[in-house]
Amino acid sequence: MDTLAFLIRRLGQAVVVMLVISVIGFSIQDNLGDPLRELVGQAVSEAERQALRDEMGLNDPFVLRFGRFLAGAVQGDLGTSYFFKRPALEVILDKFPATFELVLAASLIIVLVSVPLGVFCAIRPNGWVTQAIMGFSIVGISIPVFLTAIFLIYIFSIELGWLPSFGRGQTVTLGWWTTGLLTRDGLAHLVLPAIALSSIMLPLFIRLIRGEMMEVLRTEYVRFAWAKGLSSRRVWFVHAFKNTLLPVITVGGVQIGTLIAYTILTETVFQWPGMGFLFLEAVNRVDTPLIIAYIIVVGLIFVVTNTVVDLVYTLVNPMVKITGRAA
Repeated sequence: MDTLAFLIRRLGQAVVVMLVISVIGFSIQDNLGDPLRELVGQAVSEAERQALRDEMGLNDPFVLRFGRFLAGAVQGDLGTSYFFKRPALEVILDKFPATFELVLAASLIIVLVSVPLGVFCAIRPNGWVTQAIMGFSIVGISIPVFLTAIFLIYIFSIELGWLPSFGRGQTVTLGWWTTGLLTRDGLAHLVLPAIALSSIMLPLFIRLIRGEMMEVLRTEYVRFAWAKGLSSRRVWFVHAFKNTLLPVITVGGVQIGTLIAYTILTETVFQWPGMGFLFLEAVNRVDTPLIIAYIIVVGLIFVVTNTVVDLVYTLVNPMVKITGRAA
């Protein structure tokens, strides 16, 4: 019953959040420019422009336009792209596999690198290796992701010629999903964008894991575990590391959504055909239905991710109740 009540409450919160996101996204479209400029060019007379605006409903009051949009959104219709002449949601879903695989690869790099390095730095806080890792993390946080991407392209694509510098490479289609993870060329094209995207979050997670684990190692129950004569590995990885995970999961859940936002820069540099690159093209073309649909889809990903993170809490630590009450 607690789980059901939690899901119902989160569903209500999700509806409110998505409504706010929809209002904000729909409100900014008037400040993006005139979509008719891209659709008909400069040769069309002002009278014809006004007729087209009336036909497209662009001259209607905001409340009326938003009401039409909301009625369609409830049915899964987020409008029709001006440029692609297709439903905006369909266009975004076509690009979603590329962005998802890029974020997935970057997340795997972050987890596989930050966990061992963070734990090592907590266990050996004064060693020279730890000092070097901490120094590297400061540099990593300070460098923008697009500069990292350009540097990787210069070293590994231009100078060494080891990896491709743009595009997604060879892909295969599995139903409606197009993936590059099953081809060697697709994996080769994924390496540099994934490393560049992970670079902005990797230093943060190394420092977060180190700081949280050092704090846990100073707690009374860890000292009691040492006093019982337990092995170092058991104290570090069973007693200390397990209790380090909760704040890491909290931050990680939020940062997954942030990674999707950072794909705009990464996909632009590497010409990666994902949602972020599509969004920038939509802004340049003043394709407002596509822009609004992108904002709503990304907002939905944030909401779903945060809900899943809350549920994962109970798997990591059963003492944390999803209803918000301590056991």
